[in-house]
Amino acid sequence: MALFSNFERIVLKVGSALIAPDGKGCSPHKLFPIAQFIIECRSRGIEVVLVSSGSIAAGRQYFPKSNCDSIAMKKAMAAAGQADMISTWDRLFDFPTCQILLTHGDLADPERYQSVSATIDKALSYGILPIVNENDTITTDELKVGDNDNLAAIVSAAVNADGLVLCTDVDGLYTGNPREDSNAKLIPLVKSITAIVKNLDMSTTNSVGTGGMATKVESAEKATAHGITTYIINGEKPDVFPALLRDENPGTIFEPSQTPMSDRTHWLKHTTRSQGEFVVDKSGEQTVLDGIGDLTSDQLLSVIGDFNTGDTVLIKSQDGKYLAKAITKRSSCLMSYVTELDDIESEQLTPLEAVFEHEQVSLLK
Repeated sequence: MALFSNFERIVLKVGSALIAPDGKGCSPHKLFPIAQFIIECRSRGIEVVLVSSGSIAAGRQYFPKSNCDSIAMKKAMAAAGQADMISTWDRLFDFPTCQILLTHGDLADPERYQSVSATIDKALSYGILPIVNENDTITTDELKVGDNDNLAAIVSAAVNADGLVLCTDVDGLYTGNPREDSNAKLIPLVKSITAIVKNLDMSTTNSVGTGGMATKVESAEKATAHGITTYIINGEKPDVFPALLRDENPGTIFEPSQTPMSDRTHWLKHTTRSQGEFVVDKSGEQTVLDGIGDLTSDQLLSVIGDFNTGDTVLIKSQDGKYLAKAITKRSSCLMSYVTELDDIESEQLTPLEAVFEHEQVSLLK
């Protein structure tokens, strides 16, 4: 496992509980040790991308307490709080920062995904600190990532970071909820995210943010699959940051995969969302799993959903098992027509080749 001090680039995620812990504006006092850590990383040649939550929590102070749960009100709070949050960070540094607001739609589109990566690369090359957040003001259910833990993992993969540091208000991953279970023990090292880890009690009592420990484990799963070492640390404890720089473990470390996914495969599996499904026969299932040939229309049994050429779809076996995600070369309209032909009509139709190409498939292991 690589040492933190040898990293060249990290993504640091700071949650709402640290930005605006009481929902009454940003708290520079809690952010100062984090800012000092960023400054020290940069002085050692480690590039930092900051993923900062807190726009809604920071903006809540400007609105009446009643009716704060409406979607329109939360979007307005995000708009007001984003400016407050960025200016608070900006005052803690003597170097320039830049604001990057993203939606899932930006990351799921291959060209925009590459644009995000190139923009962050260029900003870092000029010594500018990118501050990333989800664009809560304009996101919809279809467009939002949902939480900044997963956003941080996606950004980490996009910028080829060596490490991902998730700051929270507990010391790391525990065997249970440490606020409710006195017997819960800290797990210092996770070599692989197994079903056992996923089934731990990861409930949270934090009412400020949108995530919790469960989303941090999801984030770690995404990041480690790309070969990124991931840390969960208590951002409220100033001593954890010098400990990282001393190559110590102040919380929980998730070891990176020894066989990382390629950029394309990782993007397809962990960033895109499926718009429909292809159900394949036994021959098609073998074609998908072997990863050698391209699936043809005569291997399809049915089509589920409404999607266009270039969309992401799930590939499912005839017994209901999800096999892979893929970029389709054919629309649901065309493929539904083909699969619904009767036997005589099917025999008269030459099978359509390459419903999707094997290079555009990511197996769901």
